[in-house]
Amino acid sequence: MSILSVQGVSVSYDKVEAVRDVSLSIEEGRIVTVIGPNGAGKTTLMLAIIGLLRSKGTIYYRGESLSRFDVEDRVGRGLCLVPERRELFHDMSVFDNLLLGGYGLRDRSRLKSNMEKVFDRFPRLRERRKQLAGTLSGGERQMLALGRALMSDPKLLLLDEPSLGLAPLIVREIFKVIGSLREAGVSILLVEQNARAALETADYGYVLETGEIVQSGPAADLIRDDKLIETYLGGR
Repeated sequence: MSILSVQGVSVSYDKVEAVRDVSLSIEEGRIVTVIGPNGAGKTTLMLAIIGLLRSKGTIYYRGESLSRFDVEDRVGRGLCLVPERRELFHDMSVFDNLLLGGYGLRDRSRLKSNMEKVFDRFPRLRERRKQLAGTLSGGERQMLALGRALMSDPKLLLLDEPSLGLAPLIVREIFKVIGSLREAGVSILLVEQNARAALETADYGYVLETGEIVQSGPAADLIRDDKLIETYLGGR
């Protein structure tokens, strides 16, 4: 069953169409990646799904059209976006940033339980829970952004360029966590320029170029595609 179905979605900035007639779907408990060059429309697509940009077409979440729901309602239904720039509150502690991620939870025991799960998944955040977010390393900030999203018990996680600006060792660690989230039952839409890491982690992939889907298929097939190898994977 599809947790997310995007059907014929288009997004324009003034008269410029950044995303054109895009359709994709994500099955429950799967990781789907969208890869493509800078300026292809990947982030625009994510912002449309979460409701931060107006779009044409239809977006269904768990069989229900999202057209009448604002961003807060979508988050309350289990969608959560981890944006490219992470958007942390730099002058607040790690602990307080995580608390804000669970602001919609009314059950305090659930909030405490989720906090412990985040600390178990990211031990460095436990060590730095009193530290200001603005003083963390790039990798730790990405962990905090992911942890904050997980505080809300998301059913579908939208990850926008989670490896951006990170050292290779940290990138491997972040993608290992992303894979473990699938095992925990979280569905993921992953937008990523590191095409190799994305396809190695995902179940299915779409290639977005100049606002249009130009190719799609199981990630294991795409990573062996000669054209994609030359264009996005740095040759054989």
